[in-house]
Amino acid sequence: MTVAEFRDRLAEDPVILLPLGSHEEQGPHAPMGDYLLAEEIALRAAKASGAIAAPCLPFGYAEFFRGYPGGIQLRAATFCAVIEDMATSFLDHGIRRLLIVNGHSTNASLIDQTLRGIRRQTGVAVASIDLWRSIPDSLWTQIHGPGAAQARGHGGDPVTSVSMYLRPDTMRPDLMRAAVPAQAMGLPAMGVSGVRFEGLPLNLPLDGHELHPDGMLGGDPALASAEAGRLIVEHLTGHCARLVAHLRQHDPRQLNAGAGGAGA
Repeated sequence: MTVAEFRDRLAEDPVILLPLGSHEEQGPHAPMGDYLLAEEIALRAAKASGAIAAPCLPFGYAEFFRGYPGGIQLRAATFCAVIEDMATSFLDHGIRRLLIVNGHSTNASLIDQTLRGIRRQTGVAVASIDLWRSIPDSLWTQIHGPGAAQARGHGGDPVTSVSMYLRPDTMRPDLMRAAVPAQAMGLPAMGVSGVRFEGLPLNLPLDGHELHPDGMLGGDPALASAEAGRLIVEHLTGHCARLVAHLRQHDPRQLNAGAGGAGA
């Protein structure tokens, strides 16, 4: 959009989608850059709802993936500063209905920290949604039946199926392999967050390459499919579009006001 085209849209008090992701390994079979998936879902949701999708931030907080070559990670402080700058670029012009569309779940805690600071400074509550955590159990069951848990994980679904649907030419099915159980300190790993001791969680700052040199931290990509990816994308697109419609009815400065509350 040109600046004139964007300025003309301000009269409708638009909802702005801010897509985020990460440039990180997704196992040996899927391309790096899950931000491309978040960007496409945001664009589809914007088209379906009349929102405006901003350019995607392609880099996220993925400290535990630094051991894999090719990825690009932002430090926590850098990531928070960029999110604040992105949001305030719109807030400074009186555009208050913002929705962060996050395609990298590990960004979530830093997004929350940053948005709380923005609310204290401006009085505006910026909403955020974690895409991969917004897939309901009913859809997982529809797609994978009782084997959903076996399919899910870093290197498996949902990213593998969504990539097969949105970016099939970039996939390497010949390199697919299932994740295998990993250990650290002689204890079963729970992923990069830690291990289990006597069956209970023990937090440890693990790195992905210490657990799986090929980046398969969970799931079996052989269970993924383009059809599963289509169902996931259609659900997330519709979910985000309905959320945009809801945000239009509420003032992000008056969270307890009714629909179209004061100042909306």
